[in-house]
Amino acid sequence: VQLVESGGGLVQAGGSLRLSCAASGNTFSIKAWGWYRQAPGKQRELVAAITGGGGITNYSDSVKGRFTISRDNARSTMSLQMNSLKSEDTAVYYCNVETAPYGMDYWGKGTLVTVSS
Repeated sequence: VQLVESGGGLVQAGGSLRLSCAASGNTFSIKAWGWYRQAPGKQRELVAAITGGGGITNYSDSVKGRFTISRDNARSTMSLQMNSLKSEDTAVYYCNVETAPYGMDYWGKGTLVTVSS
């Protein structure tokens, strides 16, 4: 599975951005999608995830209520709507998928989000 992120950029605090991830290859094997981020000097962390089947979502406490994850299985895409952005949201955001049947996961190359205060 190949993943390509888009939609990153520079935004002022309080603003919004929408990230997208497009998957190609064996997309039928995707069972879960996720967005991770890595800020300078910090470990990569899970931001939000969504199952491929039931669309069950999970968010980190730091983004709950501000970010919304969604996916379109027919188009093999995932999005992250980010509202009320804060400077601490500045990071490289990575798209991740987990595939069946062995749980292998794949990563995109990342897209940079910079929130200016």
